[in-house]
Amino acid sequence: MDMSGNTRLIAHLGYPTNTFKAPMIYNPWFEEQGIDIKVVPMGVKAEDYAQLIPSLFRMTNIIGALVTMPHKVSTCELVHTISPTAQIAGACNAIRLEPDGSLRGDMFDGDGFVRGVLRKGIQVEGARALVIGSGGVGSAIAASLAAAGVDTLALFDSRVESCEGLAKRLRSHYPSLKVLTGLRNPKGFSIVVNATPLGMNASDELPVDVSAITPGTFVGEVVMKSEITPFLQAAMKRDCQIQPGTDMLFEMIPAYMEFFCLPEVTPEALRRVAKIDY
Repeated sequence: MDMSGNTRLIAHLGYPTNTFKAPMIYNPWFEEQGIDIKVVPMGVKAEDYAQLIPSLFRMTNIIGALVTMPHKVSTCELVHTISPTAQIAGACNAIRLEPDGSLRGDMFDGDGFVRGVLRKGIQVEGARALVIGSGGVGSAIAASLAAAGVDTLALFDSRVESCEGLAKRLRSHYPSLKVLTGLRNPKGFSIVVNATPLGMNASDELPVDVSAITPGTFVGEVVMKSEITPFLQAAMKRDCQIQPGTDMLFEMIPAYMEFFCLPEVTPEALRRVAKIDY
């Protein structure tokens, strides 16, 4: 479907844009369904983001925005209201323009990740999970793992204040949850998640010492530059079940569609029409 004067837009905000996968999933689906909406990549650096948001949402044909790195945390300060999930995560990955002109923020990264884990038959309730990275996506995944009933949640981030801030919010909302900080050793955890940008570049170190991962551990990834990242390749050699970053994306899109008041869709339907390229 070609763009027209009636086309409505969903901005895809982040930097850099060369790793964006969402337009290659949403747009084929909209076209197949005859829905005149386009997801448009818009590269914006961190120093320009706060100035962009008010102007962007003065457009008369914009529905909302998908938000990715490095803007998920700062978005919380730029919208008028945020969901409880976003409050716990301290980050937003979606903005919706309300009828009164206000902006509503929400967070679906964690739900998408956990939905993918559960769909693969992994036991989450009572599990011990390690999440590397306490930025926007890592915080969201940690919040959703807590909501899904993990027994122990270990957090690591090179920015100690981010890690401790997330731990404080988790303990406040989930008093019975065992929250550990500053721990990077994956030994003894049944779920290990890389929620950092490590893996975007060929020269990146692995987020954890893979040799310490217990064989059979479930290993998840958020990096989408390639489907099977070096981290996932190493985990597979340890006989680990894995979840690529794109799985999280397919699982969260149905929640995004509901948030934007758009027609329902399933991950299976999205996979059928997606045109993802690496």
